[in-house]
Amino acid sequence: MVEVNVFFYLCHRMSDAIKHECGIAVLRLLKPLSFYKEKYGTPLYGINKMYLLMEKMHNRGQDGAGLANIKLHVEPGNRYISRRRSIKSQPIQHIFKKINKRFQDLIEKDKSCFDNTEWLEKNMPYTGELFIGHLRYGTYGKYGIESCHPFLRQNNWRSRNLLVAGNFNLTNVEELFQNLVDLGQHPKEKTDTVTIMERIGHFLDEENEALYWELKKESYNKREITPLIAERLDLKKVLTRSFKKFDGGYVIGGLLGHGDSFVVRDPAGIRPAYWYADDEIAVICSERPVIQTAFNIEYDQIKEVKPGHAIIVKVNGEVSEEEILTPIERRACSFERIYFSRGSDADIYRERKSLGYYLKDAILKEINCDLENTVFSFIPNTAELAFYGMIKGMEEYQMEKARDTILAHADQLSADTLDEILRFRPRVEKLAIKDVKMRTFITDDTHRDDMVQHVYDITYETVHKNVDTIVLIDDSIVRGTTLKKSILRILDRLGPKKIIIVSSAPQIRYPDCYGIDMAKMRDFVAFRAAIELLIERGNWHLTQEVLAEAKRQIQLPLEEITNVVTRIYEPFTDEEISDKIVEIIRPKDLHAEVKLIFQTVDDLHKACPMNTGDWYFTGRYPTPGGNRIVNLAFIHYMEGLNQRAY
Repeated sequence: MVEVNVFFYLCHRMSDAIKHECGIAVLRLLKPLSFYKEKYGTPLYGINKMYLLMEKMHNRGQDGAGLANIKLHVEPGNRYISRRRSIKSQPIQHIFKKINKRFQDLIEKDKSCFDNTEWLEKNMPYTGELFIGHLRYGTYGKYGIESCHPFLRQNNWRSRNLLVAGNFNLTNVEELFQNLVDLGQHPKEKTDTVTIMERIGHFLDEENEALYWELKKESYNKREITPLIAERLDLKKVLTRSFKKFDGGYVIGGLLGHGDSFVVRDPAGIRPAYWYADDEIAVICSERPVIQTAFNIEYDQIKEVKPGHAIIVKVNGEVSEEEILTPIERRACSFERIYFSRGSDADIYRERKSLGYYLKDAILKEINCDLENTVFSFIPNTAELAFYGMIKGMEEYQMEKARDTILAHADQLSADTLDEILRFRPRVEKLAIKDVKMRTFITDDTHRDDMVQHVYDITYETVHKNVDTIVLIDDSIVRGTTLKKSILRILDRLGPKKIIIVSSAPQIRYPDCYGIDMAKMRDFVAFRAAIELLIERGNWHLTQEVLAEAKRQIQLPLEEITNVVTRIYEPFTDEEISDKIVEIIRPKDLHAEVKLIFQTVDDLHKACPMNTGDWYFTGRYPTPGGNRIVNLAFIHYMEGLNQRAY
């Protein structure tokens, strides 16, 4: 009999858990290896820091990981590029365990060699100055080792070797692929990673070729030309030409075989990237607190990579931030702040608390300001910070209420009554706890669904039956299946009068095409709710009109396409859609009343003022490719095609 992991089933078969963008780390050691051995007591300083950077970003990718290293000072005939990738269940640990074993074996065999940095540089892998690490969260496509970054484009000339890794998704891969074909290339795959690598590689080759003939005219011989190409190579020019036609969200890093490195961020700043440099290191990462933790650096010392810019570290150690593409309106991803990035970032910590706080008025209205008979909780753990903000709002209300009561009845209050007023706090409980180790041998869907609801343990006797209201805050509600098949049922076992599910994100209505796994219209319960409302009210003809216009739109030049799917939602208020979602997700045998409260887009922007990328909620895509993707996703839905739009 086949064993089925219920937790896996919950997360991958029916959950609202969203797969998302990857993590990237680039590290350049600016001193000789001997410097780090003397100052920090180990020649493995670079390896250890890369492990820390990647482990602190493990939330950004669990499908696979990769690490590569380049040595700057080796003689011809010696290996100078090392790379290891893994798709094991714990890929980061697997990679570094393999790497460290070679050093452990060396220490046991000959400790003097391990202490000799010159010997290490000549004989051991991963002792070079330049590192790139990647954590993969595959949004679609293949999941084998060949899909793991960094990708390697090899050549016998050092300055033509290229390692590429990134956090990205392009909307115009077909056009970019065709451009490569028109240039005479024969790419081995039609994926955005290969397309990006080969496009950069093409212009890198052209730059090398142009420099070769330039130096040839200056009477240098071939052996003299090689190091001069590395010295003169204009990486900014290569990147500007390479990225000119990219449409999408991206942070893409690369190492050149001779020692130059770069990280490029898209012109709208959709995907995040941060950097720091001093006289010892230059580091670029997907998340700021990761750099703070790994190098014990103050918050204000770390800079955000500007949209449309590249951090370039030349082989000689010069670090610069260069404009590669003209920045457009900043539309940094709001889901980064709501859900994906680490909450230990100072700004994100504050913003997530604000997301919860701004929901206070809607919650108080729904519970009729009855804090005495309301229990507050959260699920999953990533919603904890928004929960703190929500409770702060409730406490403020209670303090105002207590103040007004005391002022109004100051002459009549006894000491006991006053103590009772001052002691009262909103009721906070840990209502649901995920039991990730629970397993089952049940394989048929009906009985497995029954088992799945028990993946969460509940804390019994925390709710007054048929009296209390439960308010449970979540990061976001995408499909609604977890609520329907698990969360609502387990909360109902506590016997509440009413269950209010609060989302710190607005209603998710539109697909993403910039690196988050939300690609099909049918996946969104808000969209299904709008469709059901159209049917109920006799407005199905609107879907046919939108379908016809969507088909017309995708034939237009990319820059002329608009999002026509917004018309599906126009006839309805947010509350009408929320109420219909409740009808969809509420199990028929549930006893408690159910209500949904969503964050408003206006309050989202107030909470996260620098991350205005709200296309999931509003349909306002930051690039033309987004409009094409949403129209195509709607066409697929209407034609019954269960496939991605990109």
